[in-house]
Amino acid sequence: MDFIEELEWRGMLSDMTPGAKEELAKGGVKGYIGFDPTAPSLTIGNYVQIMLLTLWQKSGNTPIVLMGGATGRIGDPSGKDKERQLKSYEELDKNLSDQLDQIKTMLDFEGENAAIIINNLDFYKDMNILTFLRDVGKTLTVNYMTSKESVKKRLETGLSFTEFSYQLLQAYDFQVLYDKHGCKFQMGGSDQWGNITSGTEFIRRNVEGKAYAVTTPLITKADGSKFGKSESGNIWMDGKLTSAYAFYQFWLNAADSDLEKYIKYFSLQSREEMQSMIDLIADQPNEAKRQLAKELTIRIHGLAQFESVQNVTALLFNKKASAEQLEALSEKDFITIGNEIPCEEINATFPLSLVSLLSSETSIMSSKSEATRAIKGNAISVNKVKIQDIEHEVTSDHLLYDKYLLVDHGKKNKYLIIIHS
Repeated sequence: MDFIEELEWRGMLSDMTPGAKEELAKGGVKGYIGFDPTAPSLTIGNYVQIMLLTLWQKSGNTPIVLMGGATGRIGDPSGKDKERQLKSYEELDKNLSDQLDQIKTMLDFEGENAAIIINNLDFYKDMNILTFLRDVGKTLTVNYMTSKESVKKRLETGLSFTEFSYQLLQAYDFQVLYDKHGCKFQMGGSDQWGNITSGTEFIRRNVEGKAYAVTTPLITKADGSKFGKSESGNIWMDGKLTSAYAFYQFWLNAADSDLEKYIKYFSLQSREEMQSMIDLIADQPNEAKRQLAKELTIRIHGLAQFESVQNVTALLFNKKASAEQLEALSEKDFITIGNEIPCEEINATFPLSLVSLLSSETSIMSSKSEATRAIKGNAISVNKVKIQDIEHEVTSDHLLYDKYLLVDHGKKNKYLIIIHS
């Protein structure tokens, strides 16, 4: 695979420094991307850069993941219109550990061009301020630094010396990786171009070397909104923060106009297979979304979680879902369901009147008379079984896994009740 040609085909190349393509033609080149642990998990937006490292590795090159144990304590001003709130060292260290666990599942850390992980805190933890100012701060002029877009945008609204110095740290990171690990490329989003080229300048001035930069465009949705967010917030790569079900649904709910871009950015199928997905968009966009959602959910969350997502999706959206399908779900499936539909937890004594359950014990109905009308109107199902008897009682035998009860009110309203007896 030709790395630059692959990025061009995928629409993932924003800019690169002169000579980058020729250097890559030599093969077996080391390149890195930095990740600051300012959040408890990577997001699907960060995954663009993981994809970049993945394609780099598939091109026969060695990817370096630089964890920002130091830079995360400073805060990158790039793309921000105001000063970041500094996080505690303890929180940053926990975030870094959690993000590392995620990254270790996303790249190949074995073989000839195995991925490498480095923490830039190791570069600075024993460096005092005078050494930093002499060896690092002297390299670039203030004029050079303020000419960078990430700094210029903040000069009017305010920029602390702390965030102003971020550019120096990122540049010095590149120099250390070049000097100690033979790393000649730094990659990142297009908003990082100024910081990355400051690094190539560091290497040129301080060690008389030649280094290169490659950046990807920042993804936005067709409506102009930020990629990687849903109505409920960020789409996290951690299943505890964004469930596998919600992750899957994010891709199913993508706009048709965004789909070709998403396929090219995130699929690891062959070009022929990706093109087949793209060809579906015109007439069968939902099928293209399902194929992409399946590929990414399995890759990030695993086959077992994907199968659970399929079970839950069938239950929630298939109007013909049966009691047998409900009973076949695992307990983990019910936990997923409880995160996606209204869920109430109650204490109750059996047998329990269904009318009371709907109106008094839970907030499904506002009154007993409303509950009675709904049952008489054939609008209530308990565990996918229609109930028409207003005297119907719920017993412990109805509970799945000794605590779960699913109530349908009409075709669209579903409720999960967790009952402790």
